[in-house]
Amino acid sequence: MTSLKQQTLFITGASRGIGLAIALRAARDGANIVIAAKTAEPHPKLPGTIYTAAEEIEKAGGRALPLVVDVREEQQIAAAVEQAVAKFGGIDILVNNASAISLTGTLQTPPRIYDRMMTVNTRGTFLCSQACLPALKRSQNPHILNLSPPLNLAPHWFAGHVAYTIAKYGMSLCVLGMAEEFRADGIAVNALWPRTAIATAAIEFAVGDRNMLRFCRKPEILSDAAHWILTRPSRELTGRFLIDDEVLGAAGVKDFTPYAVDPTAPLAIDFFLDDQGPHVRESIRLGENPPH
Repeated sequence: MTSLKQQTLFITGASRGIGLAIALRAARDGANIVIAAKTAEPHPKLPGTIYTAAEEIEKAGGRALPLVVDVREEQQIAAAVEQAVAKFGGIDILVNNASAISLTGTLQTPPRIYDRMMTVNTRGTFLCSQACLPALKRSQNPHILNLSPPLNLAPHWFAGHVAYTIAKYGMSLCVLGMAEEFRADGIAVNALWPRTAIATAAIEFAVGDRNMLRFCRKPEILSDAAHWILTRPSRELTGRFLIDDEVLGAAGVKDFTPYAVDPTAPLAIDFFLDDQGPHVRESIRLGENPPH
């Protein structure tokens, strides 16, 4: 496959940011997009709702089904999957993008924040995958793609934010297990993670520093990488922990400058990665004080 035309994507957290970018790239091919997100009314600090996302998707050439889905609620997930299959005839691709973040230490993480990250990240990914699997088994090229990191067990990636790391690695463990569990069914299950911080309103809100966006790449680097992954034959690419610029480098991209928010600024390497990679000449670590 080279196109996602007439493919149906169920994308969690697709009302803004990376999820919306992946949806818009698929929409340009003429895909059907199920926007499974909980933002029906505008957030006071974050842009976009499922309805504004639907408008953008349809303007880009896709068909949209905006559905209010909190991935912590299994009944909402089940209802959304049922509506998606009824409208589009099936589901070909699940993108588990919805995520919660709190970069807090053990003593600074209240139980409700711990629970939120675990139920959105790990449990939400598991339940959405579980709900979509019957439809995916009927697809000709089924994929599950989790926006989660490689399983790097270096202690320093746990020390500063144990709860967040556990919750994100739970998504990655779903990749590890489900890829093997559903290999015989031809369902690809992979993870995609950015080499650098990505410029989204959510990351700006989480870090609390707008200046940080200068050191990021744009969400389009992830949407282009996801498009390449999701157009591969599902039986030939599964169980992989993929990095966005490595994917695009293998696909023939040589110039990554257009993806940078500010091509003159060093790039902030994302969490869970210890190597800046072949496509990054100058970098800082996410969380460091960047140059002004």
